[in-house]
Amino acid sequence: MRKAFISPTKYVQGEDELLNLGYFVKTFGDSALLIAHPDDVNRVKDKLESTKSKFNITLVESGFKGECSREEVQRLQLLAKEHACSCTIGLGGGKAIDTAKCVAEGEALIIVPTIAATDAPTSHSAVMYTPEGEFDDYAYFKQSPSVVMIDTTVIAKAPTRFLVAGMGDALSTYFEARATSRSYSNVNAGLPCGVREGVCGPAKGTNTALALAKFCYETLLNDGIQAKVSCDNNLVTPALENIVEANILLSGLGFESGGLAAAHAIHNGLTSLEGTHHYFHGEKVAFCTIAQLVLENAAQEELNEVLEFCAAVDLPVCLADIGVDSYTYDEILSVAKKACIAEESIHSMPFPITEEAVAAAIVVADQMGQKFKASKDV
Repeated sequence: MRKAFISPTKYVQGEDELLNLGYFVKTFGDSALLIAHPDDVNRVKDKLESTKSKFNITLVESGFKGECSREEVQRLQLLAKEHACSCTIGLGGGKAIDTAKCVAEGEALIIVPTIAATDAPTSHSAVMYTPEGEFDDYAYFKQSPSVVMIDTTVIAKAPTRFLVAGMGDALSTYFEARATSRSYSNVNAGLPCGVREGVCGPAKGTNTALALAKFCYETLLNDGIQAKVSCDNNLVTPALENIVEANILLSGLGFESGGLAAAHAIHNGLTSLEGTHHYFHGEKVAFCTIAQLVLENAAQEELNEVLEFCAAVDLPVCLADIGVDSYTYDEILSVAKKACIAEESIHSMPFPITEEAVAAAIVVADQMGQKFKASKDV
């Protein structure tokens, strides 16, 4: 049986860690293409100026246009070549990070998230869009980023909603990895650049990845509430440090080398409902994790534990919490159909999947979440 595990070459996090950015740039050369939204650059401008001066490096501003599109990637690759940049830096949120991955193509890449809202920073994949913001394709590269650097002082000063959304994304990690392991399904770690042309075959997840995914869930339960309070007050505490690590590193390694299953597929289906468009990825994934647990008939004790956690950190537990105040069965069935297309990760569940079963799980999860909230209001 072929197994695969993938990870960044180096992961480092800590208070004011951004001041060391120049050190890592220096391991590649003297200059870097900085791909970042202007607002994110302004948030950390003083630290960027400090590290440039201390390590005598040049950061080439990219004028990032905000979408990870083929046109933008091509423009930035030409800019990097024009300025003879030694490496690429993706700083900020998901779009800037994915664009940097595409520009670097698996070489000399430094990722600097300014929020801990998803587990994408450590992965060797990116999502591409059209210039108008519509989904285009997934891109996979031969390796994960060279360096993932997390400045927890920056994370603590970002709106708490981002951190909580990251916990929602991380919440699914163990349950999806567990399902993938039970079904012996393939994982993203076995998808290097060129796999679609048959360069190498697929791979299963490792025991290491499953263990990390489980530890991710345990960390959320142990430190999630305190980390939220810390972020509410813009303070770095051990709990916040642990949750940043869970949201980005543990969840990132867990999903890519442990596998995705129903939760993320249902999330993708829910994007067909207009009301969900105003909510973060991780917020929607939290509800979809509950739906996956219903789909697999998980123990009520486990469901209650997940519901209690979500309520404690203000994550969604029902459809109304993600903008769907009313719906018809046909609308939910349409969501299920999108979640069940042949290439979706829902087929990593360890039993046959039907659209009707998925629709039923979504409706029951919604009803359970509503009843849980009502019981808390009494």
